[in-house]
Amino acid sequence: MSIKPPFTNLDIQTASKGFYEGHNVGVAFTSKLIMVLLVIWALIWPGNAVGTLGSFNARLLESFNSFYIIVTGLFMFFLLAVALLPATGKRVLGKPGEKPEFRNFSWFSMMFGAGLGVGLMVFATAEPLGLWGSNPMTVAGQVAPNSPEALQPAYRYTFAHYGFHAWGVYVLTGLCLAYYAYTRDMPLTIRTTLTPLLGGWMNGWLGNVVDILGVVATILGVAVTIGFGVAQFIDGVYSIFGVAWLMDLSGDVPRPSVAGMLAGLLTIMCLSVLSAISGVGRGIKILSDLNLVLSMILLLVFVIFGSFLFAMTTYATALFDYVRHLPQLSFLAYPPQSEAAFAAALPEAARPLADQLYAGATNAWGSLEGFQSGLTGAAAELPQDVQIAAYAAGTPGREFGWQSGWTTFYWAWWIAFAPFVGLFLARISRGRTVREFVFGCVILPSLVCFAWMTILGATAIDLELNGAANGAIIGASNTAKLFVTLQNMISGPLLAGISAMCVVLVLTFLITSADSGLLVMNTVMSGGDEASGMRHRIIWGVILTLVIATLLIAGKLGDTNPMDAIKSAMIIGALPFTMVMALMMLSLIKALYRDSLRDRLTATQRA
Repeated sequence: MSIKPPFTNLDIQTASKGFYEGHNVGVAFTSKLIMVLLVIWALIWPGNAVGTLGSFNARLLESFNSFYIIVTGLFMFFLLAVALLPATGKRVLGKPGEKPEFRNFSWFSMMFGAGLGVGLMVFATAEPLGLWGSNPMTVAGQVAPNSPEALQPAYRYTFAHYGFHAWGVYVLTGLCLAYYAYTRDMPLTIRTTLTPLLGGWMNGWLGNVVDILGVVATILGVAVTIGFGVAQFIDGVYSIFGVAWLMDLSGDVPRPSVAGMLAGLLTIMCLSVLSAISGVGRGIKILSDLNLVLSMILLLVFVIFGSFLFAMTTYATALFDYVRHLPQLSFLAYPPQSEAAFAAALPEAARPLADQLYAGATNAWGSLEGFQSGLTGAAAELPQDVQIAAYAAGTPGREFGWQSGWTTFYWAWWIAFAPFVGLFLARISRGRTVREFVFGCVILPSLVCFAWMTILGATAIDLELNGAANGAIIGASNTAKLFVTLQNMISGPLLAGISAMCVVLVLTFLITSADSGLLVMNTVMSGGDEASGMRHRIIWGVILTLVIATLLIAGKLGDTNPMDAIKSAMIIGALPFTMVMALMMLSLIKALYRDSLRDRLTATQRA
C-alpha cells in the first residue's frame, strides 16, 4: 500500500525586476486597482457609493445571514475537535523537535494586540452596555432593556462576539497557513491553504483570485478597525484637551467630526507605515509588549476603583451561561420576515394596515413605545391591545434585524480580519503544537477578553444601575463610553493621567493593527516573501488611508453615520473570503487525514 505524497509544488510567479519586483503582478495590481476604484467611486459619487453599498449590504444579509452564523459556528467546533484529537493535536507546526520562535509573553502580547486590541478598547464598555439595552431577549420582549434581568443575556452575547468564535475564525486561517508553511515548506500565503483540495489549480489564475480576495478582505477589515479606533482616539484627545474642532457638537451626542477623524487618521497611518518598515521583529514586538503593559495598568485601575466584586460575580455566572448556550449561539440563525408573513401573524383588525405597520414592528432598534408613538392615521386609532399584538407579530423580523446588524456584523468583521490576523498568528507560532496553537490562541485570549469586558463593562453597568452615572454612560457615543466611565469613576490628576494613558494605548493598538496589516498584505502579494521591498508597504499605507478617508467623507455627505459606508463595504468584501475559509476547513480535514495515514504507513513499515 502506498499513499500519494501531498502537493507542494506551488509556483507563484513574481516579477524579477521593475516596479513590482518580488511581487505577483496579477495579485498586487488587481488588489490595488479594486481599492483605487473604490476610492474614486466614494470621492466622485459619494451619495451613490453610500446608497449602493448600504442597499447591497441589506440584500446580502437577507440571503447570507444564516450562512455567516452557521459557518462561523462550524469553524469553532472544528478547531476544538482538531485540538482534542490525539493524532492531530500533537502535531508540531514545524520540523520535529523545533522550538517556538518567541517567548510565551511576547507571543501572547502580539496575538492579543493584533487580534482584538482596538476592539477591546472601543467596545470594552460599549459592547456590554449596548447589549444590556438591546439583545434577542429584549427584542422579543422577554426582559426589559437596561434592567437587572437584561444583564445575563447582555454578557452572553458579549462573550459570544468576543470569545471562541472570534478567535476561532483567526485561528482556522492561521492554523492552515502555519501547517502547510512549516510542515511542507510552502509559501506563507492564502492560496497555499487550498492546495490539498485544488492542487495545481492554485498555481494559475484561480490562485491569484484567492489571494486577491484575502487582500481585499484584509484592507476592509483593517479599515473598520482603524475607523473605530481613530474615533476613540479623537474622543480621548477631546476629553483631555477640549479641542472643539475635533468634535461635531451639533447633535444630541458629541461625536468626532470628519476633520478630527481625518487628522487622527493621518497621524496614525504615518506612524504605522514607519513601524511597518521596521518589520515584525522590532516595531510590532516593541509596540505589542507596550500594549500589554498599559492594558494591565488600565485593568488594575478598574479593579481598584471600579465595581470589581460585581464584575467578578458577573464573570462567573456569565461564563457558565455562555458555555451552556454555546451550541445555540453557534447555530441559531434567524431568517428574515417577509411582509406577507408579518401580515399573516397580525390580528384580523390590523391586517388591512400591514404595509403601514411592517417597518415599525420589525425595526430591531426601536421599542414598543416608539412603535406606538410613530403610528399615524388609521393605524394610530387601533385599540391598544391590537397595537401591542401587531408589535409582537414583528418579533421574528426584529430578531433577524438584530442578528444581521450585530452578530453577523461581528462575524464578517472577524472574517475580514482573518487573513491579516491568521497570517500574523502563523508567522509568530512556528514550533508550537496544533493543540498549543488552538488552545493558546482561542481559549486563553477569549478568557482574557471576557475578564476585560466584564471588569470594564460591568463597572459601567453598575454605575448606571446604582444611579451614579445618571444615564451619562448610556447616552455617550460608543467610542466615548470608556472615557465617560472613567469620569464617573475617578477624578482629578488621576483621571487626567489615566485618560492620557488610554489615548496612548489606543494609539499604539492602532499602529500595531495597521502595521501588521501592511506587513500581511505585502507578504500575500509577494507570494509569501516577508522580506520584499518596503515601497509597497508605503503604497498600501497610503491606499488604506485613502479608503478610510473617502468612505468616512462619503458617509458624512450621505447624511448617515460616517462609519456605515466602511462597515457595509467590509461585510460585502468578507463574504467571498468566508467561502474561501469554508474550503480551507475542508482542505485541512483532508490534509490531516492523509498525513495521519502516511504516519501510520511509515510506522508499519518501520515495524
